[in-house]
Amino acid sequence: MGCDGGTIPKRHELVKGPKKVEKVDKNAELAARWKYCALSQERLKRPIVSCDLGRLYNKDAVIEYLLDKTAERPNAEAVTHIRGIKDIKELNLTDNPEWEGERRNTKGDRYEDINCGMFICPVVGLEMNGKHRFCYLQTCGCVFSDRAMKEVKTEICHKCGDPFKDEDVVGLNGTKEEVEKLKEKMEERRSKAKTKKSKKSKAAESVTTPSESKGDTPSPPVDVAAGSSLQNGDESSQSAVDGPSGSSSASKGSKLSSSSSSKRSIQKSEEKSEVFKSLFTTHSSAKRTKDQTSNWVTHTPYHF
Repeated sequence: MGCDGGTIPKRHELVKGPKKVEKVDKNAELAARWKYCALSQERLKRPIVSCDLGRLYNKDAVIEYLLDKTAERPNAEAVTHIRGIKDIKELNLTDNPEWEGERRNTKGDRYEDINCGMFICPVVGLEMNGKHRFCYLQTCGCVFSDRAMKEVKTEICHKCGDPFKDEDVVGLNGTKEEVEKLKEKMEERRSKAKTKKSKKSKAAESVTTPSESKGDTPSPPVDVAAGSSLQNGDESSQSAVDGPSGSSSASKGSKLSSSSSSKRSIQKSEEKSEVFKSLFTTHSSAKRTKDQTSNWVTHTPYHF
């Protein structure tokens, strides 16, 4: 039955009390959000992208999701708002010189600082480990800390110099309230883009309708004999397609009628040069002599 041989059981071994609520380690939670991909749960590696809600992803994982959305993934809810490659932005991060990589403590004989981040703020130098708030610019993708944006207030990026507005600043790994505000901004931005597209399509339709009405007007008749002379290399090859209405169109029409009535070969005209005549197949240089022509040679494709 137990409890023999001089053993003295304690109360917590005999009486079962209510289970304690397991608390999540804050350091582990921060490491999961700032060092691992929100979709694949793999360690972040370049190229790193972010969405309109400020979550961090590996670009390869997002592309695989977009190519096959039917596949089962553990955190597919984190990317349901991503419709295409345009909804993400590649981040321009600054490496931390103190970061030694994953192999810095392979033997286990060194102290491993969990709070050491892979990237830092290029202005202030704060590590991107979750203890400090960071944001990125949607125009260029550069990442800065909130302290740097507050201390140095400019409308130009500190790193690349591209201009930006306050609406282009997106916080990384914000709280639930901040994520809800970013969702509202994202929906407003997408609705505005839809209205702009609809206006552009209506404007394009309004432009095409008058052009179609103009195209319905009957075109002036074209001389058939002139078209045949164009293929044979006659003088009418120089004449252009029917021009605009007026004196110019009348003069061109008279030229076409005179050339079609005469039907002189361009090789007999004295006005044209010999170089211009050699462009046509009726020239003597284009004709082969009997010495240049070869006899008929039969060929059987069978090989034995």
